[in-house]
Amino acid sequence: MPATLTDHLSKALAERPAGALCVAFSAGPDSSALLHALTTLPQARARGLRAVHVDHGLHADSASWAEHARQRCEQWNVPLKVLRVQVHAQGQGIEAAAREARYGVLAATLHQCETLLTAQHADDQAETVLLKALRGAGPHGLAGMRGERALGAGQLWRPLLAVPRGVLTRYVQMHQLECIDDPANRSEHHARSFLRQAVMPKLARHWPRAATTLGHTAALQADVADYLDGQAQAAWHALLAADGSLAAPGWRALHPALRGLVLERWLHDRRLPAPTQAQRQELERQIDTAGADRNPRIAWPGAQMRLWRQRMYALPILPPLPKDWTSDWTEDALALPGLAGTLCWNASPSAAPDLTVRLDVPGAQIKPAGDRHTRDVRDLYQRAGIPPWRRRHCPFLFDPGGTLLAVADLWASTEAEALYAQCGARPVWHCTL
Repeated sequence: MPATLTDHLSKALAERPAGALCVAFSAGPDSSALLHALTTLPQARARGLRAVHVDHGLHADSASWAEHARQRCEQWNVPLKVLRVQVHAQGQGIEAAAREARYGVLAATLHQCETLLTAQHADDQAETVLLKALRGAGPHGLAGMRGERALGAGQLWRPLLAVPRGVLTRYVQMHQLECIDDPANRSEHHARSFLRQAVMPKLARHWPRAATTLGHTAALQADVADYLDGQAQAAWHALLAADGSLAAPGWRALHPALRGLVLERWLHDRRLPAPTQAQRQELERQIDTAGADRNPRIAWPGAQMRLWRQRMYALPILPPLPKDWTSDWTEDALALPGLAGTLCWNASPSAAPDLTVRLDVPGAQIKPAGDRHTRDVRDLYQRAGIPPWRRRHCPFLFDPGGTLLAVADLWASTEAEALYAQCGARPVWHCTL
C-alpha cells in the first residue's frame, strides 16, 4: 500500500474508469480525511468532485452537523447537497434502518455513471466480518463489504478497504481537520460500536494484525461467494421453465450450498421475499413427501410457494376475489379484480362486441371451435396444465344472452371465432400468476 492517504487515492483513481465522483460525507473523521485528501488531487477535481451529507434526524445535533458539513465543503470549495431522511425501524434495529434509509437516498441522488465514494476502511471491514460470523453467515456474509457494486444510476466504491484506521486518524491530525464526533460511535449499545470499543482492542493485543487477517478472510470468502453465484446462476437457468416455474426435483437435488442461493435468486427475480430457514426446510419436506395429486402451499410474509406437477411456483399472497364479480367489456382494456390481470384486444376492433366478463364460473362448459364435443372447462384446464390458482382468476366471456363464448384467450366457441373475425380483433389475457 502507498505510504500516504493521498498516494493511495491517487493510485486508485489512476486505475479507475472515467466518471464523476461524489463523496458520502458524514463530516466524521474518516469521511473528512477522504474528502479533504481528494480535494488536494487535481485528477479528482477534474472529475467534478462533489459531496452529499445525509441528515438522519436521529440526534438533537443532526441539523448542526449538516451545517458543519456545509461549512467544511465551502472551505474546501466542494459542492455539497444535504439529504434528509426519516428512519423507520420496523422489525429491524435502528442501525440497519438508518443504513437502509441512507443508501436509499444516496442511490436516488447519484447521476448516471457517477461514482459514490464512502470511507469504510480496513478496521470497518474487520468489524463487519466479525459481526457476520457472530450471526452465522456463510461465504456471502463473511465476504464483508465489497469494494464496488452498482448503486442507483452509478456505482458505489469503497477505495479505503485496505487502509487501516490509523492512516486516516494521522491524516486528520496532520491537517488539523475539524470533525464531528457522533456519540453513537462510542456507545456500546450498538453491536458495531461494542466490537469497536470493547472487542477489537483486546483482539489486537493478542493478534496485532487481526484487522488485516480478517480482511484477508473477507477477500477469500468473496472469491468463494462469486464462484457459488456463478454456479447458482447456471443452475437457476437450467431449472427455469418458460412460465417462470422451477423444476422441484432438480432444485431439491442441488448441493445445499447452491439450493438456497438458487431459491433466493429466483424469488428476487420475481420481486418476492425469501423464506426463513424453517420455511425452506418445510418446502424441501413437501417436495420429498407430497403425492403427485397434491398441491401443497407454503406461505410466509409477502410470498407463497405452490408445488404442482413436480414444479415450484412462486407467487405473491393472493387477495380474495370478490364474490360473483361481473363486468361489461367493450373496446378498452379491462382491469380484472385482485391479481387476475387484464383483458385487452390484440388490435383495435372495428366494432366493439358487447361482452360480459365473469370470474370463477363453477361447472362451466364450452364447445371449442373445431371440437365435436362440449367440454367441461375443468377438464380443459387439466389437459392444458393450467395451475389450480390460475384457474380461479381466469376470465369467462359471455354474450348478452348469457351464453359462454370463450374462456380468456384459451378456448373460443365457433360463435366467438365468428365474432372475432367480424370485429378484426381477438382478446388477450395478461396475467402473471
